[in-house]
Amino acid sequence: MGSPLSLRDDHDSSELRRLARRSRHAGQSRHLLALAAIYDGASRGEAALLAGTDRQSIRDWVVRFNADGLDGLVDRHGGGQKARLTQEMLSALKTRLEEGPIPAVHGVVRWRLCDLCGWLHETYGVSLSETRLGQIIRREGFRLLTARPRHYRQDTEAQDIFKKSSPVSWRQSGPDIPEKISKSGGLTRRGSARKRS
Repeated sequence: MGSPLSLRDDHDSSELRRLARRSRHAGQSRHLLALAAIYDGASRGEAALLAGTDRQSIRDWVVRFNADGLDGLVDRHGGGQKARLTQEMLSALKTRLEEGPIPAVHGVVRWRLCDLCGWLHETYGVSLSETRLGQIIRREGFRLLTARPRHYRQDTEAQDIFKKSSPVSWRQSGPDIPEKISKSGGLTRRGSARKRS
């Protein structure tokens, strides 16, 4: 078993407890309270029990505290996967979206996600799923806009004639006819029920 690590001597337990109360990071507060207990003479096992962790974690906290001070006790996160599209690729993608395709050259009248994924792979060697590329495009403020389709034999003159010749049918409503409840429980208009003889 190795020799126990000593804590740095520029802090004491009361200062660590005061810093734990003011800390905005819950993990850092827990680490500071465990180290304050060690400053007060508690063993690493007792500090681990107090912090709800194991002795190895306490040792790691001591090493980080001795090396980096209070900043070493803030929980570190990996930050996630590095973005696959650089700013250069992103600006080229925006330019391509704004210019749009040339139907004779590209063979499409609007960019599809599969076309853009293929272009990114051919040009930059970056493979993205269509879903992920769609999220990136929406995040950059682009939306899918498609023109309303037109039939190639559509006759606009006939449509204009139809629109102009259709009469506007406005009529005033008649007087309110009171309703009465039939024997079966449904609503009927007065006079619509036949009299039985």
